[in-house]
Amino acid sequence: MKKLQKKYILKGKIVAKTGLHIGGTNQQMGIGGPDNLVIRNPLTQLPIIPGSSLKGKMRSLLELALGKYNTDTSGHKKLGDVGDDPVITQLFGLSADKNDLNTHASRLIVRDAELIYDDSNPEDVKKWENTDMLYSEAKTEVVINRLTSAATPRTFERIPAGAEFEYEMVVNIVADDNEVEKVEKDLLSLLADGMKLLEMDYLGGNGSRGYGKIKFKDTAISQKIFTEKGLGEKKVEEKIEDLFASFK
Repeated sequence: MKKLQKKYILKGKIVAKTGLHIGGTNQQMGIGGPDNLVIRNPLTQLPIIPGSSLKGKMRSLLELALGKYNTDTSGHKKLGDVGDDPVITQLFGLSADKNDLNTHASRLIVRDAELIYDDSNPEDVKKWENTDMLYSEAKTEVVINRLTSAATPRTFERIPAGAEFEYEMVVNIVADDNEVEKVEKDLLSLLADGMKLLEMDYLGGNGSRGYGKIKFKDTAISQKIFTEKGLGEKKVEEKIEDLFASFK
C-alpha cells in the first residue's frame, strides 16, 4: 500500500543574475511610474518569487526537454497534458478527472520565495538605498513601429541583478515499502534536472530580452522519515546530495 514514507526539504537562495520581473498588480501605480510592477508581499513590501512561477516554469521546461506533451486536433503542441505518464506527473501531480484512477496531488511543494532583507543590518540597508524604487529598479524600454518608426516608451519595474531570495521546496515520497528507493531517486533526479534547466533559461517575463537569469545556491537538504514510532530525521545519503551538488 502506498503511503507517505519521507519528506525531503530543500532550502537555499535564489540569486538574480540579471534584472527580474514577475508581474504584480498595478493598482497603486502613480503618475509617471512604471507601467508594469513586480509582485510583492503586501505586509512587508518585499518582492517575492511566487512558488507557482518556480514550479510552473520547471514543469514546462521538463515537458519540453522530455517531449511529454500532446497535440490538439489541429496538430499544435499542447503543454501540461501528459496523461498518466509518471515521468512528470509523479512529481507535479495529475489534475482531477472522474474517469482517471491515477489522479493524485502534486508530490512537490514550492513555497513563495521572499527577498532577503534585514533592516537592522547596515550592509543590507546600504545595498538597497540607491535603488530607483523600494527594493527595485525602473527599466525603460522603447517599442519601435517598424512601419512609421514611431517610438513608444514603456517602463518595467525589475528586481536588480544581485538580489537574493530565500527558497524552500518539499518533496513528498509516497510509495510502497518495497519501492521507496526508486521513487525518491526518480522524483529528486527530476527536480534537480528542472532546477538546472531553469538556470539555463529564465524566470518571469521578458526573458528573451535579458531578464530573469537566476542561480540556485547554498542549497541544504534534510530528510524527515515516518516510522511506526513517529516522525524522525535521518541524514541524507551521499547519492542524493550529489544530485544537488551544483547548487551548493
